[in-house]
Amino acid sequence: MPICVFDIYNDGTAQVPEDDGLTGPGRYRWWHYDLSDPALEPWLATHLPAIPAGALLQPETRPRCDEYEDGLILNLRGINLNEGQQADQMVSIRMWVTDAVVITVRMRRVFAIDELRTLATENNAPRQPSAFLEALVSRLTARVQTEVARLADRTAFYETDLEDLSTLPPKDLPVTRRSTIKLERYLAPQRSALERLAELDLPLVPEVDSMKLRELANRTAIVVEELDALQERIVTVQDEHDNQVAQRQARHGYVLSIAAAVFLPLGFLTGLFGVNVGGMPGVDDPRAFAILCLAMVGLAAIMLAILKWLRWL
Repeated sequence: MPICVFDIYNDGTAQVPEDDGLTGPGRYRWWHYDLSDPALEPWLATHLPAIPAGALLQPETRPRCDEYEDGLILNLRGINLNEGQQADQMVSIRMWVTDAVVITVRMRRVFAIDELRTLATENNAPRQPSAFLEALVSRLTARVQTEVARLADRTAFYETDLEDLSTLPPKDLPVTRRSTIKLERYLAPQRSALERLAELDLPLVPEVDSMKLRELANRTAIVVEELDALQERIVTVQDEHDNQVAQRQARHGYVLSIAAAVFLPLGFLTGLFGVNVGGMPGVDDPRAFAILCLAMVGLAAIMLAILKWLRWL
């Protein structure tokens, strides 16, 4: 059974049909299915040609836009807003669109589709298939822009944090970077699909809706460019943190090396005078320890002067 089915009329009103025909008396009929529905495959085989039916049944998809006979095969992706799931695990919507019917198939809940379903129940549905596409794409794009803006804010926060040299690298920096990579992976082909959709010369997509789709394709292109820039900015932030860590380690290593250079001869002296054998000078002189300490202080001063002269300090 479909999740919902509506006959949508020219004034935006919608009715649930009583028959099970592919099309109805309205301007177009909208069928919405879940991919896991066992009745979906035989229903598609009965009502659609093999190629669009197969495209709707694909378990794994990428954004695409292809003409087939009098219809359009369209796959799009949207931000995953399902509870307990990551936003960058984008949800997909598979579509077959003609001038008389719109079929949408989901694998996971798509909130943009739910909004269109609500509009239909309120008798305010998109009035023709091209308007349906424009309404769906605009909602998907708006959610993508919101998510990318959130990632941009996080990246700006990371960049501001760099001003404090004592700040440790953010633990969620790799997560943000992976999110930008995943989003770009799907949105780059989605940009191409939307550009192709806007350029189609089909009666299905009139000029007024074509202009709107072209604008949405442009917004998606801007989002992809922003994701490219975010990846570069995040890499720069990571490199800067790595440089700061390397500088701190080099500075600490330098201090330890200087200390080792100064205390090496001092350690030799203490080891030499600590030999418990006869004949050691100063064994019976109560001033010997003080003289040794003063000599070691003087030797340390000489070592520091030599390091200064060699410009190691």
